[in-house]
Amino acid sequence: MEYVLIIHEVKDYDAWKKIFDDAASIRKDAGEQSYHVLKYENNSNKIVHFSKWRSLANAKAFFESPQLVEIRKQAGVKAPEFIYLEQLEEGVL
Repeated sequence: MEYVLIIHEVKDYDAWKKIFDDAASIRKDAGEQSYHVLKYENNSNKIVHFSKWRSLANAKAFFESPQLVEIRKQAGVKAPEFIYLEQLEEGVL
């Protein structure tokens, strides 16, 4: 399995979330299969987006595309950090 972890600050969570939700179909078409959106405990504008992808190549192409660069600007995203991950193991305790 391939995953992407994105950590970024947004100007306004509610404005970001609307744009994030509106982009669901293009994320799905690009290969995103599932996601979690989390926030830092004491900062609702510090967002973590953790998602499962069909391939890391698709994820990188999507997140680095000019279309997504523009969407991030519109959403008020500040300095996103992208971490591309391959699963080694999974378990339930």
